[in-house]
Amino acid sequence: MMNSISLRRVILHSRIGNLPNTRTASTLCNNFQTFSSSTSHEQKESSSSKEISFQRNSNTLNAINKSRNCASFHTTTFIQQSSSVSKKVNEVYPGAVKAADLATLVRKVLAENGYDDSKTLLCTSLCCDEVNRELERDFTHIYSYNFNMGGLAGFPFGGVTSFGAMAHHIPDDGSCLVVYGPHVGIDLDGNVGTLNRRGRDGSGSCCGSANAAYGYVKSVQAGTAPNSAPEDALDAQQTFVGNMLLPQASRLSAAADADVELPLALFDVQDEFMKKIVHAAGGEVAGNGKIALLGGIQINTPEGTSEYFLPKVFEIRSNKGDLVADLMKSF
Repeated sequence: MMNSISLRRVILHSRIGNLPNTRTASTLCNNFQTFSSSTSHEQKESSSSKEISFQRNSNTLNAINKSRNCASFHTTTFIQQSSSVSKKVNEVYPGAVKAADLATLVRKVLAENGYDDSKTLLCTSLCCDEVNRELERDFTHIYSYNFNMGGLAGFPFGGVTSFGAMAHHIPDDGSCLVVYGPHVGIDLDGNVGTLNRRGRDGSGSCCGSANAAYGYVKSVQAGTAPNSAPEDALDAQQTFVGNMLLPQASRLSAAADADVELPLALFDVQDEFMKKIVHAAGGEVAGNGKIALLGGIQINTPEGTSEYFLPKVFEIRSNKGDLVADLMKSF
């Protein structure tokens, strides 16, 4: 049977993450009450021992109450912060959908357009940042493994060669689904372009590559000579991200909030790039296989809050590049 000392120790260590576990506290309270009851049947204690035991029991109950109050405070604060993040997403990226619902919806719409899960190869071009794997997992849960074309900021740096290789991996009589686009973080304070990351205090840049590219664009606007094409692969991707964003300089300068506009500008650049790749290599998809394109902006949020995706393109093309169906009305 649990004594009062071990009970207090468990209370002090009963936490989920940084939040007190109120369910555990409640259970401990019940155990404590059982313990208190059973003591009346035990050997008679001396008067001084009873006073000590009573004080210990009172301290334990106080600890339980403090734990409950602390849990209530943190839970309320967390709910308010999560609501603030969702409100900010809807404010700056209207039309964004919860990422948890996206894969299921896409699967349903594609099935209505002749897609078979078992004959569909998922291809992704998302930034290599670890926060973007959650969306991939939602889709691989349906379509199994994914072929990855993406690099920094989500650009499909695998290019024509990687798309052609992916096309040759599609199951017989099957088709592919290509999910692509940049990402942006929104932290607990509603700041766009930053994110509270697991295990780190405060928030940090998200997407770091995108923000660095915008810094480069501003430096070129201020008179710095643009970078030439890289001669080696040491940091080639970031050089390309910056140079491909350069044509969007005026758009970003004129934006009411450049942090909000940045992923939108990046998407337009990436969408054009992806369409060129599909035009050049789409013929590698065999038979009557189709190419479904789902492009948009992945919106990363702090751990424990809903992630979002802003759809910008959802369509099916033939392996000749012709538009078969525009599916944006699905959202």
